[in-house]
Amino acid sequence: MTIQVTKLSDPAVRAFVSAVNAHDREAFRAVLAPGATMADDGSDRDLDEWTAREIFDSRGHMEVDRESDGGHSLVARYSNDTWGEMKTRWSFTVDDDGRIARFETGQA
Repeated sequence: MTIQVTKLSDPAVRAFVSAVNAHDREAFRAVLAPGATMADDGSDRDLDEWTAREIFDSRGHMEVDRESDGGHSLVARYSNDTWGEMKTRWSFTVDDDGRIARFETGQA
């Protein structure tokens, strides 16, 4: 059963998923801490290039199935126009200012 985005526990993660699903680059950047980093399937990636290709240019969308670790870990069905739908895991490090300092994703 899908968890509604508005019901996600952590405000920064909620804002991240909302921005992804709305295809809102400005809101997405606003939730990230300065110097934020990310990894995909265990490899660090250039955040700007990866998010442009995998989220915004390909109409990415997250349907969250499960959350844990106080809302900092998600299992979601992620889809985009390039790869279709896949089951993915997401983990987030939220800094003291309530912004995402790092996120990691990959197939679940």
